[in-house]
Amino acid sequence: MRMHRRHAILALGSALLLPGTARAENKPLVTMYNDPSCGCCSGWLEHLTEAGFPTKAIEESRMDAVKQRLGVPHELWSCHTALIDGYVIEGHVPVAAIAKLLTERPVVKGLSAPGMPQGSPGMEAPDVEPEPYEIMSFGANGIAQFMRVKGDKPL
Repeated sequence: MRMHRRHAILALGSALLLPGTARAENKPLVTMYNDPSCGCCSGWLEHLTEAGFPTKAIEESRMDAVKQRLGVPHELWSCHTALIDGYVIEGHVPVAAIAKLLTERPVVKGLSAPGMPQGSPGMEAPDVEPEPYEIMSFGANGIAQFMRVKGDKPL
């Protein structure tokens, strides 16, 4: 039986994993809590979805209560808060930092990209250069630098 070119391409595409993508079944669920009036949170969730993470968004008008319940230090607050595989992720933390967290499994409560750094995932703007910013870890041992990034790339 002769395989048509289109079928061969489809078969090859389904057999290979393209660079920059991943199978969702290999990644833990990301549950994001965000204020319904915030528009940048969906951009961050899209960044994770494109990296292969299954995602779930829960609208919550009392985000301060969510952050307090999950133990995010006030000085690290951002617009949205997520849970992933036992960790808390606060704000526009890029996939690179989340991947490092899930691989190294440090004894921390979570990571934060404090504030809303320009150019971070979900905070991109046309013709605006991303700012370098710090990803901070937090937990029982306090707050520490975890990674320095620019946009969504480690520095």
